[in-house]
Amino acid sequence: MDKIDRKILAELQLNGRASLQEISQAVGLSSTPCWTRMKKLEETGVIERYTVKLNAEALGLGETVMVQVTLDSHSDNTLEKFGETLASIPEVVEAYLVSGEYDYLLRIAVKDTKDYERLLREKLYKIKGVRHSKSSFVLRTLKKSDLPL
Repeated sequence: MDKIDRKILAELQLNGRASLQEISQAVGLSSTPCWTRMKKLEETGVIERYTVKLNAEALGLGETVMVQVTLDSHSDNTLEKFGETLASIPEVVEAYLVSGEYDYLLRIAVKDTKDYERLLREKLYKIKGVRHSKSSFVLRTLKKSDLPL
């Protein structure tokens, strides 16, 4: 990956709906070599997919909660089942298996504290194998960015 590939990626991060002509012009290439580079970035997995960023607050999901979770067991089966269950909960936006005091770090999007309490009762607390959880409401987002290029 060279400087031009990184420029293409930066342009796509700024505007995933940019036309091939717009991207080509921004990076200083004609359309065909730019298209070839973009296809190669897709084929090698650098570009996973094209998507849209949604505004959580505009969707009525104004609260973000970071949840640390500890499981009773660390068997392959328990970890697999836990991951499958998390995948079925739309409010869980991100889930990471982490090192340290807790096993997982979850980022959850909810309407408000009442909605989070409902999520805990109806979904998180019903997941088999959860020993302990610790929740922190995000008060303000100081930095939210794309991957560095």
